This record gives sequence, structure tokens and C-alpha cells, in this order.
Amino acid sequence: MIDSLVTFVIGTAGGNAALGIVLFTIAVRVLLLPLGVKQAKAAKLRERLAPKLKELQKRHSRNPERLNKEMTALYAKEGSSPLAGIWPGLAQAPFLWVVYQVATHPTALAGHTLFGAPLGHQVAALVANYGLISWPFLVFAAVIFLIALVAWLTARKIDGPAWIKALPFASALFALVMPLAAGLYLLVSTAWTAGERAVLATRPL
Repeated sequence: MIDSLVTFVIGTAGGNAALGIVLFTIAVRVLLLPLGVKQAKAAKLRERLAPKLKELQKRHSRNPERLNKEMTALYAKEGSSPLAGIWPGLAQAPFLWVVYQVATHPTALAGHTLFGAPLGHQVAALVANYGLISWPFLVFAAVIFLIALVAWLTARKIDGPAWIKALPFASALFALVMPLAAGLYLLVSTAWTAGERAVLATRPL
């Protein structure tokens, strides 16, 4: 199944695997946009209810069962639930897994490049085959830099402890040990997520 999908994705991009990964990632994210909207709605609701939730936690700190009932009732009054923001994220996972499988398919990526850098090579393989000072390595480094830049922009908008703000940078670390094609997928996907959240945050939902 994945083999046929990879062949189709590359074929629709005129045989350009890098372009195929970008277009396929964007296409899937567009299809998942309704789930993104639901997540944004849940996030705004949590933000609006934060003072009331904090008060409930303070009032029923010694009675977890009562706290859970009160929180559930509060969300129900708003026509939602405490898990409203979790299910859309879980529903997206299988689709994003398929995109990742396409972006890291070893056979289909053979011979394909991104601006001259082999899509199937990890950074260690690029250094071993082309050297640290080489165009393919610079292409990989540029992708990692852009992923880190998106992570930094995302982290700036996160309210919470340092370890929460550091989570977006995991994608850059992950890209360091994965093929360049996976890094390209992560760049497109994280940039889309950041842009989607920025747009939805400014719109009434």
C-alpha cells in the first residue's frame, strides 16, 4: 500500500520526490483542517475557562472525584468536555503517520534529491560522503535551521514552564537523525501547524 502511494505521490509531482513530499504533506494538512479548527476551539475554551478551573482546583484540591465532576459539569455547560482538544489530535495521528511513511520510504527516495542533497541520506551519511563543507550538507543544515526557527517562533507563544516551551524543538532534534526527506516533511508540517494556529487564534471560532 505504502509503495503504491509513494509511487503515486512522486508521479503526481512529475517525478520530483521532494516536491511530492511537500504537496502531499500540504494536501493532508488541508484535509485535516477541520480537526485543527476543533483543537483551536478547545484551546480557546480552556483559556476562557481557566479562571473558573483554577478556582475549582483550589476548592476541591482534596477531593479529586468531586473536582472531576465539577470540571465535567463546567465543560458540559459550554457544550464541550475536558477531552475535546485531545480527540482531534489523536484522529490526526494515523494520517500524519502515513505522510511520514511516504517521506521516509527508502526505495522510492533512491536517486531523488533536494537541491542536490540526497533525500534518503541522514546528516551523518552526508558528511561521510560529501564532507562537512559541502553543498548537500548546507542544504540539510538549512532545513534543520528552518525547523528550529519555526520551533522558536512556536515556543514564544507558549505559556508554561521551560520544558513545555522546549517541546517544539524536538522536531529539529528528530530531523538530525532522520533522512533529509523526513526533515523536509517536518519543516512543512510544523510550519503549517504554526501558521494554522496563528490564523485560527485571531479568528472567532
